Amino acid sequence: MNNFQIETAQNINIEQNAAGIGERILAFLVDLAINVVYMIFAGMILAGITGSRGAEWMNYLVLGLPTFLYFLLWETFWDGRTPGKALLQLRVVKLDGSRPSFSSYLVRWILRIIDISLSSGGVAVVTILFNGKGQRLGDIAAGTTVISEKRKTGIQHTLMVDLPENYQPKYPQVTILNDNDMQEVKNLFQKARISGHHHIIISLGKKLEELMDVSAEEKPFDFVQRVITDYNYYTQQ
Repeated sequence: MNNFQIETAQNINIEQNAAGIGERILAFLVDLAINVVYMIFAGMILAGITGSRGAEWMNYLVLGLPTFLYFLLWETFWDGRTPGKALLQLRVVKLDGSRPSFSSYLVRWILRIIDISLSSGGVAVVTILFNGKGQRLGDIAAGTTVISEKRKTGIQHTLMVDLPENYQPKYPQVTILNDNDMQEVKNLFQKARISGHHHIIISLGKKLEELMDVSAEEKPFDFVQRVITDYNYYTQQ
């Protein structure tokens, strides 16, 4: 899984966790299996309809259209997810972390012909591996990527953080918060950073300024991170 940072229009650095190639392939296989199962059951139902005019057109409509538009419809109406992506906790987003427009979904869907259909996925795999931001050709053209929303485990998801040597705290007012408050702050911050929801970080920064009665000199991202580190400095002494 590749991590990369982008800076939003609000000057917030967001860390995006690009979905791994294995996760994307597995999600695609899940979606492919769903399509196959649908066609089998729909075909069995249509096979029981005999002697009706327009049966051939019905086959195209019932069997072909849903599978043809599968990825476009699911991603458009389910916030960048298909059942396969949802199962693997993946989502299509813009590079700045925002929700793609319909035109973005349409562009990446059209270019599936080159990325996946004509090349059996070869073009998509090569492009993703060398791009560094989890983008196939369709994503590059649409300005999107596929991120993983899985939460990493480790020390960064506990209250304690490593302090740099000779660290100098900036906000002693942080001591008005308790461990439960800070754990909630850190959880919100980590989740918003990974998912690219920069508006949550902005709101979190404003709330901390209000509670601590301070005026942040840093960008919201840097301010919240600084508050978390300062809290650990004062509580570890």
